[in-house]
Amino acid sequence: MDNNKEINALFHLMDDPDEDVYSTVSDRILSFGKEIIPSLETFSETSPAQLAQERIGQLIHRLQFEDLLKEFEIWTNQEEADILEGAMLVAKFVSPDVDIDEYKVQVEKIRRNIWLELNSYLTALEQVNIVNKILFSHIQIKGEEVSYDNKEAFLLPELIDQKKGNAISIGILYQYLCKMLDISVQVINMPRQFILAYFDDSLLDLQTGESISQEILFFIEPVTGQVYTKKDVDNYLTKINQNPTTYHFKPLSSKKIIGLFIDELAKCYEQSHDEQKKDDLLRMRGLL
Repeated sequence: MDNNKEINALFHLMDDPDEDVYSTVSDRILSFGKEIIPSLETFSETSPAQLAQERIGQLIHRLQFEDLLKEFEIWTNQEEADILEGAMLVAKFVSPDVDIDEYKVQVEKIRRNIWLELNSYLTALEQVNIVNKILFSHIQIKGEEVSYDNKEAFLLPELIDQKKGNAISIGILYQYLCKMLDISVQVINMPRQFILAYFDDSLLDLQTGESISQEILFFIEPVTGQVYTKKDVDNYLTKINQNPTTYHFKPLSSKKIIGLFIDELAKCYEQSHDEQKKDDLLRMRGLL
């Protein structure tokens, strides 16, 4: 980078105990933008001072986060925001080096494996059984309960790499794949559960070509792919003292799903008492 003398001088003030001095130094470093991150990382490797190390880590996070916010804002401004890209951008908050394009290639391979086994004569249940077979038998994805001690289980890159995830990460992947395959499966507004529903939208308005009636044929629990009936779900709602209404069976938009994802991931940082990262995540949430 240019301004090397100034940057070196700033770096050598990173462990200054005077907070006013450090505030001025950090503001100036942040003004260089994400291009200064490699220099910060190099300096971190040579600086023995623990205070400097901590501050460098904080500055790198701030630079990466501000850049991520710009990407996320662009995503939120899309009329039909792609749920896979949204989930990958949230994953970048936890792992800034995530290569979104590379993971899109891997997800496309999964989509193609499912597509090769589909045909136009299959019933709704047969379609879902094929999706389940590829995800849970062929790829051998293992689902686990939501735990706020394990934020990695929420992340799509972790799901794709390690074949492990929770209802949210698997459910997002499941819905995305179904959308790409024209299978009418969507996440619905079920309290305390991340659950998918298969909608029968076969009744169309002959003038507009749009669906005029949607009926849920069955429900899918994404951790295992198990199928449930309307009666099963009604019983669940009764058990948690909720009266089944149309509100519970309404499909969620991609942005609402990502908002729910962020809310749940923020609880991981609340659990670990990392208030700064929790607040940063909620700042992302505020863009939706």
